[in-house]
Amino acid sequence: MHEFIVDAITKGGYLGIALLMAIENIFPPVPSEVIMGVGGIAVSRGEMEFWPLMIAGTMGSVAGNWVWFWLGRSWGKHRLQPFVERYGRWLTVEWEDVDKARRFFQRRGHWVVFFLRFSPFLRTMISLPAGLSRMSKVKFLVFTTAGVFIWNLLWVEGGRRLSLWLAESQDILGYIIMALVVAAVIAYIWRVVNWKPRAERD
Repeated sequence: MHEFIVDAITKGGYLGIALLMAIENIFPPVPSEVIMGVGGIAVSRGEMEFWPLMIAGTMGSVAGNWVWFWLGRSWGKHRLQPFVERYGRWLTVEWEDVDKARRFFQRRGHWVVFFLRFSPFLRTMISLPAGLSRMSKVKFLVFTTAGVFIWNLLWVEGGRRLSLWLAESQDILGYIIMALVVAAVIAYIWRVVNWKPRAERD
């Protein structure tokens, strides 16, 4: 089964990696940890090259983050708030969370965009308040590219080293891949099922 996951991710080539990473930053259930980690495994097997993989993964991540940044910057609060309130369950976020993140962004400054790229839960969400706060496009692209490059590097190198370390134990490697995929899917389903508007929680 894990070979099917590896093939599904790598058969699309570098363009497929870029598309998967863009989608991962737009729609929650697709984990970048698995995409780039599997990419690292493909590098160790000689099926992909390190730098093209890093470039594709980084470009895809930046593109996905740019979608949320563009929405925040172009739509503004009055158009974005009804969208979040309507589809918040599937994004597992509500407007109060977005507004809280916007205030946090304004207090802490633009460097938040870089540092939160290393947070599994906030690295995508911060793009929306950055856009709402009308952060400079150039600064957003620079900080986002730097952050996602380092994040992707960690997972590619981690996947590569893990594959080399477990070269003789492919079953264990397979269990690790499957565990990451299953954990990501279960976490998303749990968040959707248990998600309630703040008014109901209060």
